[in-house]
Amino acid sequence: MNLRAAVIGAGFVGRAHIEALRRLAIPIQGVLGSSVARTQEACRSLGIPRAYQSIEELASDGSVDVVHICTPNHLHFPETESALRAGKHVMCEKPLAMNTQETAALVDLAEIQERVGAVTYNLRYYPLCQEAHALVQQGAIGEPRIVHGTYLQDWLFYPSDWNWRLEPELGGEMRAVADIGTHWLDLISWITGRKVKELCADLATVIPVRQRPSGPVETFKKTDNIATEPAPMSTDDYGSILLHFEGGLRGVLTVSQVSAGRKNRMWFEIDGTEGSLAFDQENPNVLWIGSRREANRWLIKDPSLMSPQARGYAAYPAGHAEGYPDTFVQLFKDLYGYIAAGDFQAQRSFPTFEAGHEEVKLCELIAVSARERRWVEVTG
Repeated sequence: MNLRAAVIGAGFVGRAHIEALRRLAIPIQGVLGSSVARTQEACRSLGIPRAYQSIEELASDGSVDVVHICTPNHLHFPETESALRAGKHVMCEKPLAMNTQETAALVDLAEIQERVGAVTYNLRYYPLCQEAHALVQQGAIGEPRIVHGTYLQDWLFYPSDWNWRLEPELGGEMRAVADIGTHWLDLISWITGRKVKELCADLATVIPVRQRPSGPVETFKKTDNIATEPAPMSTDDYGSILLHFEGGLRGVLTVSQVSAGRKNRMWFEIDGTEGSLAFDQENPNVLWIGSRREANRWLIKDPSLMSPQARGYAAYPAGHAEGYPDTFVQLFKDLYGYIAAGDFQAQRSFPTFEAGHEEVKLCELIAVSARERRWVEVTG
């Protein structure tokens, strides 16, 4: 493709980006971490040639075409803005920014700069989520009538569990909904082709006081034997949201980061006038297809049995499992292929800055609904 990347952030998700880029043979020019020491260590351990000292140094590197932003949420806006102004395309982790004023500004700036902006809603890229999208668009389950699902985790189950996402100044005023709920909302809107028009939300901070470690803790790492202090919590551990979509589609979503045993259970079911589809991220190589008039069936991921528009997103033959890391590969393949083609007016199959703006808008309205205990209309 002759495109080259740089990555900001070398933690859990930054390394996922780096692995996926390497599988696509996209050169990584350098990395910028949270400190000089962490940047240099990441470059040494990952075999990356350049350790940037600052965002300004990265932005001025003329050899970089695409910047991947994999940092805490409060940094997304200034880092994306710097990259766009330097003429780079951007792949930004979700959320795109901390509020809709920032996300709208980035949508506008990308258009002004004539650069491509994408948000890492990578869960669209499970092969069988692509198949679900294709089946719904083909009318295989008729008209979608009901959608329901959950996104449940347990990595913040104990009061001693800690991560920067718990701090509103770093992660934002919304947590579980913004962090994982938006993945589900983006996926369902994309699969069904319907946007949310109205919602009613209930949120809760299940663990009101946590134990903050005295030093930094990497995502998903244990905090045992680390000195801590009590920290009152304000962000959501849990949320349930009633949803009205375009076209009369109704739904409900429950999210939680305190559900023991649920490691990363993003599950949905879409019920239509002719059939149903269900998918569970913890068992991602199976799609359930439900019917009233014939036996239900399981579609085990097999490119030869998938819809033509979906089978290209299954990189391996039947019986060869594909999972979370592969979703990054397929997303980046879509993005880099689009940039390489050079027609930025063409339709975009990947999640765009506009999609990122839409999800942040939904988060703000969910907060309003929960606070005021009422239905809220989605406008604009």
